[in-house]
Amino acid sequence: MPHPRPVALVTGAARRIGATIARKLHAEGYDLALHYHRSEQEMQTLLAEFDAVRPGSAYALRADLTEFDRLPELVAHSVGRYGRLDALVNNASGYYATPFGEVTPTQWDDLFATNARAPFFLAQAAAPHLAAAGEHGGAIVNIVDIYAERPLPRHPVYCMAKAALAMMTRSLAAELGPRIRVNGIAPGNILWSDNPVKAETIEIVQARTALRRQGAPEDIAQAVAYCLASPYLTGQIIAIDGGRSLFI
Repeated sequence: MPHPRPVALVTGAARRIGATIARKLHAEGYDLALHYHRSEQEMQTLLAEFDAVRPGSAYALRADLTEFDRLPELVAHSVGRYGRLDALVNNASGYYATPFGEVTPTQWDDLFATNARAPFFLAQAAAPHLAAAGEHGGAIVNIVDIYAERPLPRHPVYCMAKAALAMMTRSLAAELGPRIRVNGIAPGNILWSDNPVKAETIEIVQARTALRRQGAPEDIAQAVAYCLASPYLTGQIIAIDGGRSLFI
């Protein structure tokens, strides 16, 4: 008997925005394949939370997304567990400063691997399964960034990698229709970085955001759920930034 509920694979799902996306999709009725890398305790806590609501509804997959062989394995394990795949949410992301003149090839490879290469090859592995999903097929949502379209000081490699992800979103929407919809979410300032040196301060957020405040992870999760549920939406990158992208 086919698995009765839709299934989503979410990368970087153990904490922060990824965990909030997972909670939203679980509440919407998805069973989940949840990727994480180092956040073991957070992932176990999240699994226990989901299991208390609906036993067996979430499954954890540990992988370093810079290791190419792990990418098709994530999809294979997800489909092997549930027998179907309806959605792929490419949320995992590397983010740190790379001031020009100090950039190393290792930093370049790392930021492009997590922000562009992994989403692309996960999509390539997932596509046959997504195409077989549901009445209208499956969907991919990529978490991009408003800085895919504008430079962020001291972060040129990150911005370039996210720009590649934005173009991937549009390109795959054209390539994979009509059975697979591909969209992106471009967050503004939602959570402060774990890095001690912040890209923006609260004063900048208040002065350069139309809504004069920081967003919340729930704003991103709601947008992801909307993209997955919208059968006539594809090739779009939606800025969830409180109007931050209106300002230079």
